[in-house]
Amino acid sequence: MSTVAAARYGKDNVRVYKVHRDEKTGIQTVVEMTVCVLLEGEIDTSYTKADNSVIVATDSIKNTVFILAKQNPVIPPELFGSIIGTHFINKYPHIHVAHTNIIMHRWTRLEVDGKPHPHSFIRDSEETRNVQVDVTEGTGIDIKSTINKLTVLKSTGSQFWGFVRDEYTTLPEVWDRIMSTDVEAHWQWKRFAGLEDVRAVVPKFDDTWEAARNITLKTFAEDNSASVQATMYKMAEQILAHQPLVENVEYSLPNKHYFELDLSWHKGIKNTGKDAEVYVPQSGPNGLIKCTVARKDGLWKGKAKL
Repeated sequence: MSTVAAARYGKDNVRVYKVHRDEKTGIQTVVEMTVCVLLEGEIDTSYTKADNSVIVATDSIKNTVFILAKQNPVIPPELFGSIIGTHFINKYPHIHVAHTNIIMHRWTRLEVDGKPHPHSFIRDSEETRNVQVDVTEGTGIDIKSTINKLTVLKSTGSQFWGFVRDEYTTLPEVWDRIMSTDVEAHWQWKRFAGLEDVRAVVPKFDDTWEAARNITLKTFAEDNSASVQATMYKMAEQILAHQPLVENVEYSLPNKHYFELDLSWHKGIKNTGKDAEVYVPQSGPNGLIKCTVARKDGLWKGKAKL
């Protein structure tokens, strides 16, 4: 005997582009997203009995995303994800959970002759703004916001010493090194009771994303880092202090290494220690440091306090 222990299905890689045209100013704003929607509910018979009557076709899910994008604001993505998930819960009585993942691709307004251009944009990095929105019938809306693929580097202001040394250790202690990483930062919002509670705090989503990004960049640049661990904790603390509706902050930071290159074999060229100027970027292996920082009173339960 067997049973379906868990099941979800939906449409992935739904590419959406939306433009907002301000007729008064002539300024246009663009948003490009990749959306994934997965549904859960009373769908077991589609697996166990070949019963397609419980399936909302994935093509219909794709069409719904486009129509909702036309009918509603798509920014902030936390709101749009909540609109999508709530739609599926309300529309289909046998669907009880809707998971929506949105990846916002970066388009930055182009400057021409020192002035912002009204309708031209540049993709200045692979950085994305992501959200995961889980709408559960009878429970509420859970939202996780993310900064991803934010690549940073500083040529000094980082050190690493005092770590465990034993028979497996070859790494030398350093008091000045290059520090580089691809930032992946997440923050989990308190649970919202429903879509109207999400709408009530809409300005906080953009504000918190901008604050989290600025905190990350400023702390990275200014902290005389004792380790990636110490620096990421300082970042997370500040984000929690900025936004009381955030339950916890998680960072995942790969340590992208740049190694000194000994050139003394060629005519005694000095290129190590204080004389180092030429380095070798490493593709791997690399350190990977993760941390989740929560408030001392633990995670909140239930409805968000607005």
